[in-house]
Amino acid sequence: MTAPDLSSSLDVAPHITWLTEAGSTNAELTSRAADPTMPDFSVLVTDAQTSGRGRRDRVWTTPPGASLATSVLLRPAVPADRLGWIPLMAGLAMTRSVQMLLAGAGMRAADASLKWPNDVLVRGLKVSGILSELIPGDELAVVIGAGLNTSMTRDQLPVDSATSLAIECRRTYSVDTVLSLYLKQLRELYEAFVASGGDARACGLVSQVSAACETLGQAVKVQLPDGDLVGVARGLDADGRLLVQPEGESVLRSISAGDVTHLRPLPNG
Repeated sequence: MTAPDLSSSLDVAPHITWLTEAGSTNAELTSRAADPTMPDFSVLVTDAQTSGRGRRDRVWTTPPGASLATSVLLRPAVPADRLGWIPLMAGLAMTRSVQMLLAGAGMRAADASLKWPNDVLVRGLKVSGILSELIPGDELAVVIGAGLNTSMTRDQLPVDSATSLAIECRRTYSVDTVLSLYLKQLRELYEAFVASGGDARACGLVSQVSAACETLGQAVKVQLPDGDLVGVARGLDADGRLLVQPEGESVLRSISAGDVTHLRPLPNG
């Protein structure tokens, strides 16, 4: 397949590599990023990912051309303990991109929201997932991957809880339109984050993510290694961890990672 026109995307990120097919864009970019000369905000993208990976190494495949997979190399000059905001930043960037596409199609932008920590939902259905991976080495580097269901039909959806841009916006978009929107939103958030030294509150990331995050205020179930936690998501802490008030308790518990299910309503609540 001939590479698509990526002129608008290249205006945002000059270092973009298009792959006609990839097993995992995160794995491919992680391998290439071992070269220290690879610039910050280098991008790898394909619409045919054959072995996409999610949290806990879940693997999925999608029909060629039906989704967009992109990975971005970040070399942030910030303290390592601030990196918990990176996936939330990418999730916010994707949420805003989907909101813009919905609004442009005459749909409700507010139907798109962020689900902590790494999913983008439209009307409660997953349209995008984010996976952030730290690159081993002396220099701080992160690959942030995003998969977005673009032209997938209902019959092609992997699960009933998923959706696509084509279904929600009732139209299809070029790779460049979608990719450039996402990269622009991500770049703006990333540059503000780095300029603040990784201070998520000072650069506005805490308030912006909190406003976009549908999980906050919800009754939730969090799957953890030591068992399920049921409670209400009350907010985010300084490191981007989810603050959950367990059912029947007053003390908040910080969750750094875990599969979250939104519960409606809270059991026995």
